[in-house]
Amino acid sequence: MSRLTRDQAVLRLLDGIDADLGACGTIRDLLESQFQAALRHRAAELAALAERLTPELEAMEQRRQQRVQLVRALLGPQATMDDLFGSLPGLLRTRGQTGWDKLEALVRDCKQATVRNGNLMAEQFTIMQRLLHGEDDTYAPR
Repeated sequence: MSRLTRDQAVLRLLDGIDADLGACGTIRDLLESQFQAALRHRAAELAALAERLTPELEAMEQRRQQRVQLVRALLGPQATMDDLFGSLPGLLRTRGQTGWDKLEALVRDCKQATVRNGNLMAEQFTIMQRLLHGEDDTYAPR
């Protein structure tokens, strides 16, 4: 990373939050499509959605890593986002905190959708395994 001024680093960090807000909207839409495809057992669609999700998630992870580096470079190795926002002047603090709060809420929503989708697909897999291989205790005494 080239040397940045403090202001440039803060703006890069805030721009990354804004980018993640947009990415979270896209990811949430893809997760909903994934859920609908799983409900309808559309394997090809699920594969295509996974291919679209992967680069979005990778880009968000890169921006997260960049945020960690920037905050640590600006405020030290133990610094948090709250520490950073607390060090910013009025409008930048408001922009950062507002965006961060929205991002945290969207990420939680995406995580819940991911768990929902995973549970659905795991349940479907279990049902298919039972159909294909039977249950071990089908004829076991009660």
